Amino acid sequence: MRNSQAVKDANRRRILEVAAPLFRERGVQGVSVADVMQAAGMTHGGFYRHFVDKDELVAEALATSSQQRADERKSAEQSDLATYAAAYLSAEHRERRREGCMFAALGSELVRGPDGGRQAMTEAMREQIKTLSETAAGRNAKERRRSALASWSTMVGALTLSRLSDDPELSDEILDAALNLIVTRLSQKTSPDG
Repeated sequence: MRNSQAVKDANRRRILEVAAPLFRERGVQGVSVADVMQAAGMTHGGFYRHFVDKDELVAEALATSSQQRADERKSAEQSDLATYAAAYLSAEHRERRREGCMFAALGSELVRGPDGGRQAMTEAMREQIKTLSETAAGRNAKERRRSALASWSTMVGALTLSRLSDDPELSDEILDAALNLIVTRLSQKTSPDG
């Protein structure tokens, strides 16, 4: 008996929902199609009714996850750069890789990955930079964009290094230093054009 289109769509959404956290937690190479399907409560054979291959799954899971994160950030009132940075550069975020930033978790792996994953990450970067530019320091749009780029690059790098460190004190120090840098920059913010 064939599944209805609604059931097929729901199954595809479920696969995408479970894939992104698994990828962030264990890396793309550390997660098999069978792992994803098991986590979704489905059989491995059903995967190919939804995706051509794992590369397509990776690209779509990252794009879907990125959009969900953007929506969550807006609803959690983290659209302001200082508030976002404080949440991003927290010990809680560092410890929750599965639910955390896909750039810090997967960036170094996906740079050598398939074009679909890189394209999804690039689109997510564009949206993130656009959002952060709205409240970044600067006298005009160009300066705010540069400030957002620098602040976000600092956040991703600091989170990555803090996760890499096996010294808890150093790990915390990295997060604190990055947050202090961003907050200091924002406190020197000049008025927007106009």
